[in-house]
Amino acid sequence: MKLLLSILLALTVSPVYPDAPAVKPGDPFLIVNKATNKLAFIDDNAVQEVLPAGTGKSDELTPEGLFTVKVKAVNPYYRKKNIPGGDPKNPLGTRWIGFDAKNTDGRIYGVHGTNQPWTVGKNISAGCIRLKNADVERLYNKVPIGTKILVTRSTKDFYTLAKQNGAIK
Repeated sequence: MKLLLSILLALTVSPVYPDAPAVKPGDPFLIVNKATNKLAFIDDNAVQEVLPAGTGKSDELTPEGLFTVKVKAVNPYYRKKNIPGGDPKNPLGTRWIGFDAKNTDGRIYGVHGTNQPWTVGKNISAGCIRLKNADVERLYNKVPIGTKILVTRSTKDFYTLAKQNGAIK
């Protein structure tokens, strides 16, 4: 009993330190705004690039929240229809940057290329974020595993969203 009381007392008087911020200023950070169908790449405390992006056919298909990049792949395999990577029929295009939306492992939701570039910038996907192949190829090398990605529907500009989330000082 004394041990239990000592532990409880120690926990109540010990200083509590807040968790480290999810996004650190200057680190790479992605923001997807479903309201504008655009993706922003934030790095070195600045919005570096804004790209057109395809998102879910309906609002609920592309989950919103702050997620983490868990998986990356060159010429990703399309499991749903058994289409190998690099095949012109593969709808995932040439790169996959997978993140952990809805407690997944980065293999369900992702930022990827497409074999249908005319769909980029529209509400068209089953939940992923589509970019033109050239755009996702350029982004791929700048986004390490562990990068945070914010998916939102907002009227705010990317600079404001990045600042509010700690990616810009």
